[in-house]
Amino acid sequence: MNDKVFLDSNIVIYAHTDHDLLKQNKAQSIIIEQNAIISTQVIQETANILNKKLKQSWPNISKVLSDLVSKTSLYVNNESTIIKACYIADQYNFSFYDSLIISAAIESEAVILYSEDMQHNQLIEKQVRIINPFI
Repeated sequence: MNDKVFLDSNIVIYAHTDHDLLKQNKAQSIIIEQNAIISTQVIQETANILNKKLKQSWPNISKVLSDLVSKTSLYVNNESTIIKACYIADQYNFSFYDSLIISAAIESEAVILYSEDMQHNQLIEKQVRIINPFI
């Protein structure tokens, strides 16, 4: 598949934990088999969740993040991403942080945003479709 796909933090977390093996396998296959993109926000959220919620060590988190960046493209959020996120939050009633993920997906030209936490199959700005890969 050549189309770009964007990963929300929850997909990355499932790929790197073994709490749900079916979701872990699906998330890992998306990362490995598709043209996946993550943003700086996804890196930050992943590190925070792995440390605070899942009690993983910093050396392990560093390894996970390094591995993740080596298998995906990294989009760096910028002023445009932030301004577009405000617009998306206003137009679609998403939280600012979800809107920032959507904005980065649009700016990185992804056609799919994989997320478990947003409305499945919703098309945003006629550019990116939110897909829950676990349905």
